[in-house]
Amino acid sequence: MSARKTPADLRSARWYGHDDLRGFGHRSRTMQMGYAPEDWEGRPVVAIVNTWSDINPCHAHFRDRAEWVKRGILQAGGFPLELPAISLAENFVKPTTMLYRNFLAMETEELIRSHPIDGAVLMGGCDKTTPGLILGAISAGVPAIYLPAGPMLRGNWKGHVLGSGSDTWKFWDERRAGRISKEEWVEIEGGIARSYGHCMTMGTASTMTAIADTLGLCLPGASSVPAPDSGHPRMSAACGRRIVEMVWEDMTPDRLVTLSACRDAITVAMAMGCSTNAIIHLIAMARRAGHAIGLDDFDAASRTTPVLANIRPSGDRYLMEDFFYAGGLPGLWKRLEDRLDRGRLMASGETLGTVLDRAEVYDDDVIRPLDQAIYEEGALAVLRGTLAPDGCVIKPSACAAHLRVHRGPALVFDDYPSMKAATDDPDLDVTPDHVLVLRNAGPLGGPGMPEWGMLPIPVRLLREGVRDMLRISDARMSGTSYGACILHVAPEAHVGGPLALLRSGDMVSVNVPERRIDMEVAEHELARRRAAWAPPPPRYGRGYGWMAAQHMGQADTGCDFDYLTTDFGAAVPEPDIH
Repeated sequence: MSARKTPADLRSARWYGHDDLRGFGHRSRTMQMGYAPEDWEGRPVVAIVNTWSDINPCHAHFRDRAEWVKRGILQAGGFPLELPAISLAENFVKPTTMLYRNFLAMETEELIRSHPIDGAVLMGGCDKTTPGLILGAISAGVPAIYLPAGPMLRGNWKGHVLGSGSDTWKFWDERRAGRISKEEWVEIEGGIARSYGHCMTMGTASTMTAIADTLGLCLPGASSVPAPDSGHPRMSAACGRRIVEMVWEDMTPDRLVTLSACRDAITVAMAMGCSTNAIIHLIAMARRAGHAIGLDDFDAASRTTPVLANIRPSGDRYLMEDFFYAGGLPGLWKRLEDRLDRGRLMASGETLGTVLDRAEVYDDDVIRPLDQAIYEEGALAVLRGTLAPDGCVIKPSACAAHLRVHRGPALVFDDYPSMKAATDDPDLDVTPDHVLVLRNAGPLGGPGMPEWGMLPIPVRLLREGVRDMLRISDARMSGTSYGACILHVAPEAHVGGPLALLRSGDMVSVNVPERRIDMEVAEHELARRRAAWAPPPPRYGRGYGWMAAQHMGQADTGCDFDYLTTDFGAAVPEPDIH
């Protein structure tokens, strides 16, 4: 265990503790804001990295929660400073928040490093904010605790419980099929999201906050607390108190995000029925921490870990509010305790084993026992083959069983507008056996790998009663989505992956149990097509998008920027202060 820090050991002492001209400037400008030496002398300076904004409904309560965090920091003898960061509002940022995940990671790292910060409370929850904040905090290397936004309340429409995202897709298909009126659609719009907080299905937000929790970066179980619950502000204040102690203990992210923690996070993600996006983000986070986690680690865990959380879309009934009442994430950990590392450290200062000893499950239908699993294998499967030599991902727990082994002709689209126009055409020549394919939607082609992967069922088939069919893309999809959607095809079409060579009418075969995905095209024909293929023009000629295109990795490596990875170069030193 590291020796307990003294006030002289604090990073902030380099700014405030010296009797020189620079120290004078830092102290006088802090006093300019109304503070006194008693606010910072001998106290850890704690950054509250807040992703609140007026356009992020998931974080609408964060302006208030930051005040509770400050209260906790002050109670424990720290000095709180709120530092705003890019909000990444999932519903509003275009073309996709994924394009800006690494932007938030850089911003978080540099906010912490460039200021007199001894520790940080990371306030996030909406999909990409969790990995963005954590990636930055890992690289910054100061003690940090993650404060999750929490899930919103259940939706409701005419007595029906609505799940964000999942029911959007379901009812939109019914509207396209002509079974829901415009007036009813407006009622659903007002009933599906009834409070602040992130999606209350097991989408990307719930998945990633639970992964942060499992990694040990939260107060144990914090990710399950609903955003409007009175326990949420209490948890926020507790995060403030705890981060001050974490600074004195020098509990940096590398002590929490160990290889064992990453493996536990994969196991828990599979048991949750996690979002497919978990793979990209957790690979990136693990590699920032120096651990060579890859697609095969997820597939191996999937084969041995059943889905136990009966939460939609993998589950058939419940939402995150029910999960909280049933025992929350610690209850799920309890079900898996023989598969987890009890000895590793959590942000609370306890071992995971201590947390497990007090964890309970209060509803066996929401958090299933191992012998009553929702799905006998894990939530995700990694497929490889001639169409995706570097891998792709499917969520078999959320797709029609008969499509897990399928062979059919491809119907290929090069962009989203043409795909949408075709699927909305009632005369489209398509059958349920067709395989819909969207390409040029990956990390560089999208750009930023938008959540376009849940391709809409053609309206012609909807009117015939079809509600699922095989769909393939190099895009992602929302964690709240469902269906036989194969995603993250790598290499992507934009860089000349095999997906770029597929043509409508080519036979595609998929075998999920055998983890195969293949295009049945002769080698000589593929060679001819490759010789004729030309790279598409860059999506950006300048700015951040141009920079991202030069440095973003493929889906199978986590889409991190090459120059941000741990092995890119020497560690960044502390800033000079002169």
